Amino acid sequence: MEGLTFYALAYLAAAVFAVIISRRLGLGSVVGYIAAGVIVGPILHVSGAGSDYLEQFSEFGIVMMLFLIGLEIDPQMVWRLRGKLIGLGGLQVVVTLLAVGVIGTLLGFTWQQSLLFGFVVSLSSTAIVLQTLEEKGLLESDGGRASFAVLLFQDLAVIPMLACIPLLSSVAGVASSAHGETFFATLPGWASALLTLGAVVFVVAAGHYLSRPVFRVIAQLGLREVFTAAALLVVVAIAALMSAVGLSPALGAFLAGVVLANSEFKHELQNDIEPFKGLLLGLFFMTIGAKIDLSILLQHWAIVVVATLAMMLIKVGVLLPLAWLFRLRATAAWLFALGLAQAGEFGFVLLSLGRERNIFSEEMVSISILVITLGMVLTPGLFILFDRIVTLLDSRGATRADDEPEEGTVIVAGLGRFGQIVNRMLLANGHKPVVLDFRAEVVDDLRKFGIRSYFGDAGRPDLLDSAGLAKADVIVVAIDDPDRAVEIVSYARRTNPNIKIVARAYDRLHYYRLSDAGADHIVRELFGSSLEAAVLTLRSLGMHPYEVEKRRNVFIEQDLAGLKRMAPLFDGVTPVSDNPDFIAGFNDIGKVIENAMLGNRTAYNDLVRRGWTPPVLDDSHALKAEQSRQ
Repeated sequence: MEGLTFYALAYLAAAVFAVIISRRLGLGSVVGYIAAGVIVGPILHVSGAGSDYLEQFSEFGIVMMLFLIGLEIDPQMVWRLRGKLIGLGGLQVVVTLLAVGVIGTLLGFTWQQSLLFGFVVSLSSTAIVLQTLEEKGLLESDGGRASFAVLLFQDLAVIPMLACIPLLSSVAGVASSAHGETFFATLPGWASALLTLGAVVFVVAAGHYLSRPVFRVIAQLGLREVFTAAALLVVVAIAALMSAVGLSPALGAFLAGVVLANSEFKHELQNDIEPFKGLLLGLFFMTIGAKIDLSILLQHWAIVVVATLAMMLIKVGVLLPLAWLFRLRATAAWLFALGLAQAGEFGFVLLSLGRERNIFSEEMVSISILVITLGMVLTPGLFILFDRIVTLLDSRGATRADDEPEEGTVIVAGLGRFGQIVNRMLLANGHKPVVLDFRAEVVDDLRKFGIRSYFGDAGRPDLLDSAGLAKADVIVVAIDDPDRAVEIVSYARRTNPNIKIVARAYDRLHYYRLSDAGADHIVRELFGSSLEAAVLTLRSLGMHPYEVEKRRNVFIEQDLAGLKRMAPLFDGVTPVSDNPDFIAGFNDIGKVIENAMLGNRTAYNDLVRRGWTPPVLDDSHALKAEQSRQ
């Protein structure tokens, strides 16, 4: 079997299974796609003559990625991060570029090759780093925000890097297969420059004055599928125009994305293009993997390993001093340096263009691809190393003395949107809690208002102990990391058996885990706000507020009763869908509300009529009330 159907079957099947396995191993999607390409190419040899065909098609994934990056450029966000974006990001790229360029030249590479190697090494993996930071709940930390700023600068720096590659090949005097080269050869230099400038101006003008009216007409007509086609048309047309005048299609796509970033159709464009971008970008990484020569890996495995370790050491050696220069704290500096120590996805793009321009040989590209891939594979290990370094710093007392919190009767762990409201309520009622948060700017701002707040990860036992956990009356666990929250609750219960623990739950399953860990009061994130929305909906439908309030209280009572009954049936190990006791209990609880939802409201209405009464007072309050009536 040959043809497009065969290649599509081979690539899609390999991609599905390889990416699933890679994500399960914590290696990310990019490594999975490259592994899938290795499977269909060097191992099974099914890529065949269609690989070049597919590679040209897959390059649109890079174009769409740059278009979406341009759409994400928010001027306000860039302005807020301007210090780290320009200072930290710019210095990181420049210093890394110079270091790799000098080392490459000393090793005998041409200056063009050394410079292009510097381009590749100065970039990091946006997809892997951001995903890992988000999964670990570190994206909003000092180190996480610094990493985000540098990654954003690197994405922007790709544009001039792509523009420099044709210049490097022309200086080197090598042949080029870039689109539009023949057409440019027939024009004088001034005409080529004017044509290039005109193409850029046309992209900017068309994005602002032409595409938006077209999108507006399509939206008014309600032609959803045509809107998707128009979004793809914009990207493909820009790529074709840029290729025709000898410029990078990615550059044009990025400019168009920036122009449309403030458009009212921004989010619709993102939603329509994102699936195509993901699939085509995955196909691009697969074609990269398909070109890996396993014989080169076997012959030069020592070079690959040494080059990978050298690359990571160079990047850490550049990133760590820069982190200290910009006054990142010890743990944040190590997170920043180790998190960005690998090379990024755009390195594959630069290597591919370097091969097309004959700056690199096939063997050099194959070795470089293996180095980038191995660096990505080692990234999860770098985050594990970061955890070890944090533990070592804590054991040596690396936290400054003025950051050690005082003892307090109430501890609030985490001051995001949830924790802020809790803290404000406590302050309004005369309590001054000890606040723990890993965002230095939040801590500094709170201190200006006289609020005892301290920098650090609330999940660290030593920080909780320093905050006075052993003598505290209440701890509020308000962080948004479910696993970390359970660890804090469990440690607090072991350390202080008499403490009252109020915890924030992500969902019902997290509720059961927190209950098992020892939390006294558990608040589900969206339960109160969702219930309030339902109450307002019933009122809007004409139900009397008194009746709504009665039904609201019955619903809460039934829901909480069901949670308390189900908590002992949740063991935290067996998935709930495979736990027969849990399934039986779930089907058994809340019968009254379930029947009401199905239309049989007799039992529900009976509960409502007799179920809502004022809160029960204790004996002393009841006696005083009785005496006052007499």
